[in-house]
Amino acid sequence: MKKNLISVLILALVLANFVLTALLMFTLLPQTKKANALIDRVCEAIDLDLNSGAANALGNIPIDEREEYKVNGGADITTSLAPSVDPETGVKESKSHYAVVNVTLVLYKESEKYETYTQEFLAGQDTSIMNVIQRTLGEYTLEEVRESATKQEIQDLILEEMQSMFGGDYVIAVNFSKFQQE
Repeated sequence: MKKNLISVLILALVLANFVLTALLMFTLLPQTKKANALIDRVCEAIDLDLNSGAANALGNIPIDEREEYKVNGGADITTSLAPSVDPETGVKESKSHYAVVNVTLVLYKESEKYETYTQEFLAGQDTSIMNVIQRTLGEYTLEEVRESATKQEIQDLILEEMQSMFGGDYVIAVNFSKFQQE
């Protein structure tokens, strides 16, 4: 009798396990499908971004498909840098430091935006472009700006801002033809 009772108890537990497993499958499967669809959309967005101008190496684009735009008509842009902090005392330096830059944007002629954003249009946007450049440079101290790795980081940040302003594949590079710190 005890063996029969244990067999019935095991059968009941197996059936309860089966019912709970089926319940989990029916409740979690739709959520899993939604999560998979979201992951697919994110992956598609990443693939699109990888094919945009941000991910295109400048060397992959032929020279005849590029055009340069000199920001501010090729004139120097002067901006103040963030105050330096004395590492020993932690006190901000009272002396102001400046950076003088001459910036050129490299445009992709094959972009859909190329017909819309002409050189004349960009000349009208010089104030906004210079604002981005000055804001980005103003976040760095003199010591940081002197490092070549930071210069590349600044160029990349300005490029990201330009791509968000004008579209991902229109501005493909930012070059400093002059970069002085004082």
